[in-house]
Amino acid sequence: MTDVPVDNASTAAGAASPKPPSYNGLTEAEEEELKAELTKVEEEIVTLRQVLAAKERHCGELKRKLGLTPFDGLKQNLSKSWHDVQVSNAYVKTSEKLGEWNGKLTQSDLYVSASSTLEDWNEKLTQSEAYKKTQETLSQAGQKTSAALSNVGSVISRKLGDMRNSATFKSFEDRVGTIKSKVVGSRENSADELHSPSASGDNPPQDNAPF
Repeated sequence: MTDVPVDNASTAAGAASPKPPSYNGLTEAEEEELKAELTKVEEEIVTLRQVLAAKERHCGELKRKLGLTPFDGLKQNLSKSWHDVQVSNAYVKTSEKLGEWNGKLTQSDLYVSASSTLEDWNEKLTQSEAYKKTQETLSQAGQKTSAALSNVGSVISRKLGDMRNSATFKSFEDRVGTIKSKVVGSRENSADELHSPSASGDNPPQDNAPF
């Protein structure tokens, strides 16, 4: 077998040919530059996250020293968020649109007609016989209830008066008065005996008998 000659020139030319551009149209130098920039940005992001975490810890310590609770922070954040919403362009434009719609609605023929219809219905209802009878019935019921309560009070007062004027009640009052007089009299007699000289337990001094 004889050796087949190899075309070294064509092989060397293929190895020395430049690298074709990537699928996104970047050259090798541009791709390397973008990769280096991406690495730098990712390192900066990590550094910023570390700084942010340190700042958050410091903020938490300051709030703890000031006695601020998480609820206070939430309330403050909500108030700030609501204020930001109120001053935002979207909120202002929405409020203006709602005001315009309200003005157009209240001035529209349909709204005016509906309001007039409701007023007519209200007037007819208040002037109807059924409405008047209902009002009269409610008024009479209220008057009857007041009269009934007044009668009950009068009956109770009369019953109490009859009870006090009865012979049984007077006899009971006389007995209570008699017992009270006896108790008061016994107390007064006891007080007199305590203060009288004869009631004391000490005997008057006697002269010594002669021997």
